[in-house]
Amino acid sequence: MKKKDFLTISNKKYKSRLIVGTGKYKNFEECAKCVELSGAEIVTVAVRRVNIQDKRKPLLMDYINPKKITYLPNTAGCFNSIEALRTLRLAREIGGWKLVKLEVLGDKKTLFPDMIETLKSTEVLSKEGFQVMVYCNDDPLMAKRLENVGAAAIMPLAAPIGSGLGILNETNIKIIRSRTKLPLIIDAGLGQSSDAAIAMELGCDGVLINTAIAKAKDPLKMAEGMKYSVIAGRYSYLAGRINQITFGKRSTSNKGII
Repeated sequence: MKKKDFLTISNKKYKSRLIVGTGKYKNFEECAKCVELSGAEIVTVAVRRVNIQDKRKPLLMDYINPKKITYLPNTAGCFNSIEALRTLRLAREIGGWKLVKLEVLGDKKTLFPDMIETLKSTEVLSKEGFQVMVYCNDDPLMAKRLENVGAAAIMPLAAPIGSGLGILNETNIKIIRSRTKLPLIIDAGLGQSSDAAIAMELGCDGVLINTAIAKAKDPLKMAEGMKYSVIAGRYSYLAGRINQITFGKRSTSNKGII
């Protein structure tokens, strides 16, 4: 029997290795359809931006059932530890969420993570019982420090948030993969389905995608395309690529040639 291949985060197993963001869509209907087509079982929810509480306005929960899809509250828009901690504590009070995504940005121009504030916040949240999936830069040393202070998953950027540039530093991602036992999930910067496949071929456990789907010319097609690219990339990684060589090598033997 074929062994099941799950993404495991904080002892919970998921069939899909694609995580989808819920921002930037035209409306909740489009968002929900993209989530369905992507096959994602986890969606990120910006606690400060997405309506999950005000019943006078459309609620995300009316479109994406939190009993079927895991909500991952995140701290999008937070620029220091105080804001991030307050946001995630609020999320726990609202919905009891302990599995969270931490994102502490350094400045509004680059949207790169402030790793000093991120590291500090991760340690505090871990001690408070949160399972923290951490948006970070692609620095292998910092990734290891996040693991040491209790992170539940390492989520390095591929490129600046929303840039669509793809993975700019494959070497660092490989090094992080070799040095951490935590789930490694690419977060930010992917632009098309081939980027997701490459991330998976590098050994990542999953990818988180928002802008590349929500702002595609056809978000529904892109959502489904990402689904199959993640699967293909994972299969390729598990299969093991052939060795790279400089010159050609025939695929058939000279033995018995006529």
